[in-house]
Amino acid sequence: MTTGPAVPETGAVHVLGPPEISRALTRISHEILERTDPAETLVLLGIPTRGAPLAQRLHERVHAAGGTAELGTLDTTMYRDDLRSQPTRTLLRTELPPGGVDGATVVLVDDVLYSGRTIRAALDALSDLGRPARVQLAVLVDRGHRELPIRADYVGKNLPTSRHERVSVTLAEIDGEDAVTIVKPEVGQ
Repeated sequence: MTTGPAVPETGAVHVLGPPEISRALTRISHEILERTDPAETLVLLGIPTRGAPLAQRLHERVHAAGGTAELGTLDTTMYRDDLRSQPTRTLLRTELPPGGVDGATVVLVDDVLYSGRTIRAALDALSDLGRPARVQLAVLVDRGHRELPIRADYVGKNLPTSRHERVSVTLAEIDGEDAVTIVKPEVGQ
């Protein structure tokens, strides 16, 4: 996951704005409902930081479309494989719905799918919290370059990038505006 500030950076290419992000989330919510039996318990777990507000927005859209879902957050900090190289990380909250995740269809929600390492950490964290019937993944942006065999079930936008580019996702709840931009490296870097 790579995120950035709310103001566009030099060399940034605007990819999605508020209307496109809204449409993508509405489409994802309908796809989730189409693939989920109404008798199943559906739990949307946002991966902080930006996955949490995206999960909240999906939760609202699922309910607006007549479906039901529970909402929570899943902190992956202590399950990451890069703690030795980047040890200063703030622990964030994991909040499960009252019924937990046992036997539920859990949809992990994140902003950007890149190497797959955050999702691997999320799967490890989830296995310590219960035993879902199945686990799916919804992301706003899939930028490729996977290092692990992980793929998203629901994707807002496939965004081919080079490894040297950065995908910046800003959300109104955190950054004051909704946007997805590709930040190109400066010449000479």
